[in-house]
This record gives sequence, structure tokens and C-alpha cells, in this order.
Amino acid sequence: MKRRALPLLAVAATAALALAGCSSSAAQPSGSSSPSSLAGASITVYNAQHEELTQAWADAFTKETGVTVTLRNGSDSELANQIVQEGAASPADVLLTENSPAMSLVENAGLFAPVDQSTIDQVPAEYRPSTGAWTGIAARSTVMVYNPSLITEAQLPASLLDLAKPEWKGRWAASPSGADFQAIVSAVLELEGKDATVQWLTGMKDNYAPYKGNSTVMKAVNAGEIPLGVIYHYYWFIDQAGTKEGSANTQLHFVKNQDPGAFVSISGGGVLASSKNQAAAQAFLAFITGKAGQDVLRTGTSFEYTVSSGVDANAALPPLSTLDAPKVDPSKLNSTEVTDLMTAAGLL
Repeated sequence: MKRRALPLLAVAATAALALAGCSSSAAQPSGSSSPSSLAGASITVYNAQHEELTQAWADAFTKETGVTVTLRNGSDSELANQIVQEGAASPADVLLTENSPAMSLVENAGLFAPVDQSTIDQVPAEYRPSTGAWTGIAARSTVMVYNPSLITEAQLPASLLDLAKPEWKGRWAASPSGADFQAIVSAVLELEGKDATVQWLTGMKDNYAPYKGNSTVMKAVNAGEIPLGVIYHYYWFIDQAGTKEGSANTQLHFVKNQDPGAFVSISGGGVLASSKNQAAAQAFLAFITGKAGQDVLRTGTSFEYTVSSGVDANAALPPLSTLDAPKVDPSKLNSTEVTDLMTAAGLL
């Protein structure tokens, strides 16, 4: 989702607001710092997640602990690359992303501290990397958005890979410049291998219509400019919950069958090894993956999937367990190789 480049935003408050009259809304995981021991601390979060969601998380965490949270908002690739450039001098304590390849970029540079085990235990294994260097905080599903006046659901491709076939020339759209679609290509690479991915990207270049941004793809399908688009699910649900101006003429199709087109992308959260505020940073990550933080996600307006602490997703969404997504270790998704392959294919 496109976001404005913003300056550092102080989200929360002072130590005097700590816990004197504030009841705890979430049990503290074993091994994490108690709220009273954190009062007066401050952390800086490099945030590539939805700004409203992360501010809600930060506000709730500050109310719970008295920790001041400052957000620096940007995109997945922008903030991950900035952390790599800053290295041990980074002012960031925590990184939050929309997709996992950006987390892998920072992990591969050796810049994350291990996540507290009690926090890892809050998140099922399928929604976090096997390495334990960071953890899942939310999820989004790949979907096909289509215009029923131009194509029926029965006529949709059985697989994302089918979109490289000649019969789909000029009949589908995507936004390859964004981290969302690049994460989908990362899943294709991990699931199908390099040769198949190169072949698919070559076919994509011949067939697809380029748009900038998933919302723009959806609106083009809605306007009848093109029958089909590949996006993440939440763009459609956000629009449907509002005016429906960009989605009224469309439907969603969940591909399922463990196809790359059913890929569920994991949003990541990690603590920087260089953080001078390790206890507060780890507590923030524990909070957003705990029940209170996942409730904020469930009741908010981002329509992303909850992934931890047994908290169900927003009731408008089909349950994550029904999507039959392919199993992908998010720590193996590679942003650098993907952008190289997409550049070579003429998509970037």
C-alpha cells in the first residue's frame, strides 16, 4: 500500500503515564520484562507496515508499559536497505515490514538479535522463519481480483503459473515494482526453482499489463480495463468496507491447492542487535504478537490476517486455515535475487 514519506513521529508518552493506574491487558510472556521495569524507556521502530496499524500498536504498548515509541515510516525495501547501510550505528530498535524478503535482507546481514523464545512460542511455526531471527506479526494472501462482466470464475487460470501462457496475453495486470508482488515472485522462486521462475517472468513480460500499486490494479479491473489482476487480499476488503468505489464490479478468487498463487506472505518483526534498548524492543515485539496486539490487528482497518496467540482474524476474512497456501519458510525468500531476475526479464 502506498504511503507518504514521513518524518519521525513521536507516537507516545512519558514515563509518568506508566502503570500507576493502568491494568495489564495482556499477560507478560515468561522471560520478558515486566511493564514496571520498562517505564521511562524509549524505542525507535522502523515501520513499513500500515501506519495506522502500527500507531495503534504503539499507542496500546505505551499505555501498557509507559515506553515511548517513535515511528519512522517507509517501505519494505527502503527501510531494510537503510538498516543494512547503517549497520551497527542504526538508531532503529525494531523493524516491522509488510513482507518477509526485507526481513531476510537484514537477517542475512547479521543485524538482528534473536527473538525471545517466549515471543517465538506465541507464533505458530508456519508463520515465522525457522531461524528465529525474527517473527511473523501479520499475514496477507495472494489473490486474483476479477471482473465478472469480462471473465467468469470458471474461466480463471488454475495456477498463477498459467498466466505466462499465450492465451493470457493482455488479459491480466500486476504491479511488479512493489514489494508485495516481488514477495510473490520470491515464493515462485522458492517453490518452483530458478529456471521455472525465469520462464514464468518471461511469459509475464509478454502477457501482463503493468500498473503502479495494487490499488491501481484493482481499480483497473473494476473499471473494465482488464479482466484480471494479481494483488493481496486486503486491498479488496478495505475498499469493500468503505465506499466500494474501486471494487464494486469485482470479485476475489483464492487460488488454493498450495499453488504459488495461494502464497501467504508473512509480515515480519525483529529486534536489531545494535539496539541500546533491548528489553523494551523485545517487549514491544512480544506485545504485538500477543493477544492484546493481535486483537488490535483483528479489530482494525488493515484487514490483514492475525497469525498468533490464538486470535481469530477479522470476521470478514475467510479463515487463514482454509486458504490451502503453499508451505514456504519465510527466511528463505530472497529479495535481491528476485529483483535481479525481474530486472533481467524487463519487469523492473
